[in-house]
Amino acid sequence: MSSEPQSTDKTAMIEARGLSKFYGNFAATRDVTFSIPQGQVAAFLGPNGAGKSTTMKLLTGFLAPSEGEAFIGGYNVSTNRLAAAELVGYLPENGPLYPEMTPKGLLRYCGAARGLSAGTLAERLDFVAQKCSLGDVWGKPISKLSRGYKQRVGMAQALLHDPKVLILDEPTSGLDPNQTFQVRDLILSLAKTKTILLSTHILTEVKAVCSRVILINGGRLILDGSVEDMEGKQHDMEQQFRSLTGRPA
Repeated sequence: MSSEPQSTDKTAMIEARGLSKFYGNFAATRDVTFSIPQGQVAAFLGPNGAGKSTTMKLLTGFLAPSEGEAFIGGYNVSTNRLAAAELVGYLPENGPLYPEMTPKGLLRYCGAARGLSAGTLAERLDFVAQKCSLGDVWGKPISKLSRGYKQRVGMAQALLHDPKVLILDEPTSGLDPNQTFQVRDLILSLAKTKTILLSTHILTEVKAVCSRVILINGGRLILDGSVEDMEGKQHDMEQQFRSLTGRPA
Protein backbone atom coordinates (compact mmCIF):
# COMPACT_ATOMS: atom_id res chain seq x y z
CA MET A 1 0.00 0.00 0.00
CA SER A 2 1.51 3.32 -1.11
CA SER A 3 2.26 6.03 1.45
CA GLU A 4 2.45 8.66 -1.31
CA PRO A 5 -0.53 10.73 -2.44
CA GLN A 6 -2.28 9.04 -5.34
CA SER A 7 -4.58 11.71 -6.76
CA THR A 8 -3.51 13.35 -10.00
CA ASP A 9 -5.00 16.66 -8.80
CA LYS A 10 -2.14 18.04 -6.70
CA THR A 11 -4.09 21.17 -5.70
CA ALA A 12 -7.09 19.39 -4.14
CA MET A 13 -7.30 18.66 -0.42
CA ILE A 14 -10.83 17.19 -0.68
CA GLU A 15 -11.82 15.41 -3.86
CA ALA A 16 -14.88 13.39 -4.89
CA ARG A 17 -14.76 11.56 -8.20
CA GLY A 18 -18.01 10.07 -9.36
CA LEU A 19 -19.06 9.09 -5.84
CA SER A 20 -22.18 6.94 -5.73
CA LYS A 21 -23.75 4.96 -2.92
CA PHE A 22 -26.55 2.48 -3.64
CA TYR A 23 -28.79 0.63 -1.22
CA GLY A 24 -30.51 -1.86 -3.46
CA ASN A 25 -32.28 0.22 -6.11
CA PHE A 26 -32.06 3.41 -4.04
CA ALA A 27 -29.24 5.84 -4.84
CA ALA A 28 -28.28 7.88 -1.77
CA THR A 29 -25.71 9.67 -3.95
CA ARG A 30 -25.09 9.37 -7.67
CA ASP A 31 -21.95 10.47 -9.55
CA VAL A 32 -20.99 13.32 -7.18
CA THR A 33 -17.80 15.02 -8.38
CA PHE A 34 -16.01 18.08 -6.97
CA SER A 35 -12.63 19.13 -5.61
CA ILE A 36 -11.77 21.67 -2.93
CA PRO A 37 -8.31 23.30 -2.90
CA GLN A 38 -6.24 24.10 0.14
CA GLY A 39 -7.50 27.00 2.24
CA GLN A 40 -11.05 27.09 0.90
CA VAL A 41 -14.21 26.97 3.02
CA ALA A 42 -17.00 25.34 1.00
CA ALA A 43 -20.63 25.08 2.06
CA PHE A 44 -22.31 21.75 1.34
CA LEU A 45 -26.03 22.39 0.95
CA GLY A 46 -29.16 20.43 0.17
CA PRO A 47 -32.56 19.59 1.62
CA ASN A 48 -33.00 16.77 4.12
CA GLY A 49 -32.32 13.44 2.47
CA ALA A 50 -30.34 14.99 -0.38
CA GLY A 51 -27.25 12.89 0.33
CA LYS A 52 -25.03 15.37 2.19
CA SER A 53 -24.25 13.18 5.20
CA THR A 54 -23.76 10.13 2.98
CA THR A 55 -21.27 12.02 0.82
CA MET A 56 -19.38 13.20 3.90
CA LYS A 57 -19.19 9.63 5.19
CA LEU A 58 -17.83 8.52 1.81
CA LEU A 59 -15.20 11.27 1.88
CA THR A 60 -14.03 10.29 5.36
CA GLY A 61 -14.09 6.53 4.84
CA PHE A 62 -16.97 5.81 7.21
CA LEU A 63 -18.81 4.35 4.21
CA ALA A 64 -17.39 2.56 1.18
CA PRO A 65 -18.60 3.90 -2.17
CA SER A 66 -20.55 1.70 -4.55
CA GLU A 67 -18.84 3.58 -7.38
CA GLY A 68 -16.22 6.30 -7.61
CA GLU A 69 -13.33 7.42 -5.44
CA ALA A 70 -12.67 9.86 -2.60
CA PHE A 71 -9.35 11.54 -1.86
CA ILE A 72 -8.11 13.50 1.16
CA GLY A 73 -4.85 15.37 0.62
CA GLY A 74 -4.30 13.23 -2.46
CA TYR A 75 -4.69 9.92 -0.62
CA ASN A 76 -7.34 7.49 -1.83
CA VAL A 77 -9.63 7.01 1.16
CA SER A 78 -10.46 3.42 0.20
CA THR A 79 -6.92 2.16 -0.45
CA ASN A 80 -4.89 4.40 1.89
CA ARG A 81 -7.31 4.87 4.77
CA LEU A 82 -4.79 5.58 7.56
CA ALA A 83 -2.86 8.23 5.62
CA ALA A 84 -6.10 9.98 4.72
CA ALA A 85 -7.42 9.75 8.30
CA GLU A 86 -4.33 11.51 9.65
CA LEU A 87 -5.20 14.57 7.57
CA VAL A 88 -8.91 14.88 8.30
CA GLY A 89 -11.01 15.90 11.28
CA TYR A 90 -14.63 14.81 10.99
CA LEU A 91 -17.64 16.04 12.92
CA PRO A 92 -20.57 13.76 11.99
CA GLU A 93 -24.18 14.76 12.42
CA ASN A 94 -25.20 13.77 15.96
CA GLY A 95 -21.80 12.14 16.37
CA PRO A 96 -21.63 9.31 18.93
CA LEU A 97 -19.99 10.12 22.25
CA TYR A 98 -19.32 7.89 25.26
CA PRO A 99 -21.90 9.23 27.76
CA GLU A 100 -20.14 7.88 30.85
CA MET A 101 -16.89 9.68 30.00
CA THR A 102 -16.01 13.32 30.60
CA PRO A 103 -14.89 15.61 27.76
CA LYS A 104 -11.37 15.49 29.16
CA GLY A 105 -11.40 11.70 29.37
CA LEU A 106 -12.90 11.23 25.93
CA LEU A 107 -10.44 13.57 24.26
CA ARG A 108 -7.49 11.97 26.06
CA TYR A 109 -8.69 8.61 24.76
CA CYS A 110 -9.06 9.95 21.21
CA GLY A 111 -5.60 11.54 21.33
CA ALA A 112 -4.01 8.32 22.55
CA ALA A 113 -5.82 6.35 19.83
CA ARG A 114 -4.33 8.71 17.25
CA GLY A 115 -0.86 8.20 18.68
CA LEU A 116 -0.28 11.76 19.93
CA SER A 117 2.68 12.11 22.26
CA ALA A 118 2.04 13.14 25.86
CA GLY A 119 3.39 16.63 25.30
CA THR A 120 1.47 17.20 22.06
CA LEU A 121 -1.73 15.82 23.56
CA ALA A 122 -1.48 18.16 26.56
CA GLU A 123 -1.04 21.15 24.24
CA ARG A 124 -3.93 20.11 22.01
CA LEU A 125 -6.23 19.47 24.98
CA ASP A 126 -5.59 23.00 26.21
CA PHE A 127 -6.23 24.36 22.70
CA VAL A 128 -9.54 22.60 22.06
CA ALA A 129 -10.81 23.21 25.60
CA GLN A 130 -10.30 26.93 25.06
CA LYS A 131 -11.43 27.18 21.44
CA CYS A 132 -14.56 25.07 22.02
CA SER A 133 -15.36 26.71 25.41
CA LEU A 134 -15.41 23.44 27.36
CA GLY A 135 -13.81 24.64 30.58
CA ASP A 136 -17.04 24.68 32.59
CA VAL A 137 -17.87 21.05 31.71
CA TRP A 138 -14.35 19.61 31.36
CA GLY A 139 -14.84 17.12 34.20
CA LYS A 140 -18.59 16.45 33.92
CA PRO A 141 -20.08 13.24 32.44
CA ILE A 142 -21.07 13.75 28.82
CA SER A 143 -24.48 12.24 29.60
CA LYS A 144 -25.19 15.31 31.77
CA LEU A 145 -24.30 17.85 29.09
CA SER A 146 -26.69 19.86 26.95
CA ARG A 147 -26.94 19.21 23.23
CA GLY A 148 -24.90 22.34 22.56
CA TYR A 149 -22.07 21.20 24.82
CA LYS A 150 -22.11 17.73 23.28
CA GLN A 151 -21.77 19.36 19.87
CA ARG A 152 -18.76 21.31 21.10
CA VAL A 153 -17.17 18.11 22.44
CA GLY A 154 -17.61 16.62 18.97
CA MET A 155 -15.99 19.70 17.44
CA ALA A 156 -13.08 19.40 19.87
CA GLN A 157 -12.59 15.77 18.83
CA ALA A 158 -12.43 16.83 15.18
CA LEU A 159 -9.80 19.49 15.95
CA LEU A 160 -7.73 17.51 18.44
CA HIS A 161 -4.99 16.21 16.12
CA ASP A 162 -4.66 19.54 14.26
CA PRO A 163 -5.83 18.15 10.91
CA LYS A 164 -5.28 19.91 7.58
CA VAL A 165 -8.83 19.11 6.45
CA LEU A 166 -12.10 19.55 8.36
CA ILE A 167 -15.38 17.94 7.29
CA LEU A 168 -18.14 19.31 9.50
CA ASP A 169 -21.74 18.10 9.36
CA GLU A 170 -24.01 20.73 10.93
CA PRO A 171 -21.37 22.12 13.37
CA THR A 172 -23.72 24.74 14.87
CA SER A 173 -26.66 22.36 15.41
CA GLY A 174 -28.06 22.79 18.90
CA LEU A 175 -26.03 25.90 19.72
CA ASP A 176 -27.49 29.15 21.00
CA PRO A 177 -26.79 32.40 19.09
CA ASN A 178 -23.71 33.26 21.18
CA GLN A 179 -22.26 29.78 20.76
CA THR A 180 -23.05 29.85 17.03
CA PHE A 181 -21.12 33.10 16.67
CA GLN A 182 -18.15 31.56 18.51
CA VAL A 183 -18.12 28.51 16.21
CA ARG A 184 -18.34 30.70 13.11
CA ASP A 185 -15.47 32.81 14.40
CA LEU A 186 -13.48 29.63 15.07
CA ILE A 187 -14.14 28.34 11.54
CA LEU A 188 -12.97 31.64 10.05
CA SER A 189 -9.76 31.50 12.09
CA LEU A 190 -9.15 27.86 11.12
CA ALA A 191 -9.72 28.65 7.43
CA LYS A 192 -6.39 30.51 7.37
CA THR A 193 -4.54 27.19 7.53
CA LYS A 194 -7.13 24.48 6.78
CA THR A 195 -9.50 23.29 4.08
CA ILE A 196 -13.11 23.01 5.28
CA LEU A 197 -16.26 21.37 3.92
CA LEU A 198 -19.21 22.57 5.96
CA SER A 199 -22.74 21.18 5.83
CA THR A 200 -25.44 23.48 7.13
CA HIS A 201 -29.12 24.33 6.82
CA ILE A 202 -28.49 27.91 7.97
CA LEU A 203 -28.04 29.98 4.83
CA THR A 204 -26.86 33.07 6.71
CA GLU A 205 -24.00 30.90 7.93
CA VAL A 206 -22.95 30.33 4.33
CA LYS A 207 -22.57 34.05 3.71
CA ALA A 208 -20.73 34.48 7.01
CA VAL A 209 -17.98 31.89 6.59
CA CYS A 210 -17.95 30.35 3.08
CA SER A 211 -16.58 31.39 -0.30
CA ARG A 212 -18.05 28.52 -2.31
CA VAL A 213 -21.29 26.53 -2.43
CA ILE A 214 -21.78 22.91 -3.45
CA LEU A 215 -25.48 22.03 -3.66
CA ILE A 216 -26.92 18.54 -4.08
CA ASN A 217 -30.48 17.35 -4.41
CA GLY A 218 -31.74 13.81 -4.80
CA GLY A 219 -28.17 12.56 -4.46
CA ARG A 220 -26.96 14.56 -7.48
CA LEU A 221 -24.77 17.65 -7.73
CA ILE A 222 -26.85 20.55 -9.10
CA LEU A 223 -24.70 23.63 -8.36
CA ASP A 224 -21.02 24.23 -7.72
CA GLY A 225 -20.08 27.88 -7.60
CA SER A 226 -19.63 31.03 -5.56
CA VAL A 227 -21.88 32.37 -2.83
CA GLU A 228 -23.06 34.93 -5.40
CA ASP A 229 -24.09 32.08 -7.71
CA MET A 230 -26.15 30.65 -4.87
CA GLU A 231 -27.87 33.98 -4.32
CA GLY A 232 -28.92 34.11 -7.98
CA LYS A 233 -30.21 37.09 -9.93
CA GLN A 234 -32.62 37.96 -7.14
CA HIS A 235 -29.82 38.11 -4.56
CA ASP A 236 -31.99 35.88 -2.40
CA MET A 237 -30.30 32.68 -1.29
CA GLU A 238 -33.42 31.14 0.23
CA GLN A 239 -35.46 31.71 -2.93
CA GLN A 240 -32.65 30.30 -5.07
CA PHE A 241 -32.36 27.27 -2.80
CA ARG A 242 -36.08 26.56 -3.13
CA SER A 243 -35.94 27.02 -6.88
CA LEU A 244 -32.96 24.69 -7.39
CA THR A 245 -34.24 21.97 -5.10
CA GLY A 246 -37.75 21.92 -6.55
CA ARG A 247 -39.45 23.62 -3.62
CA PRO A 248 -41.97 26.30 -4.71
CA ALA A 249 -41.21 29.80 -3.46
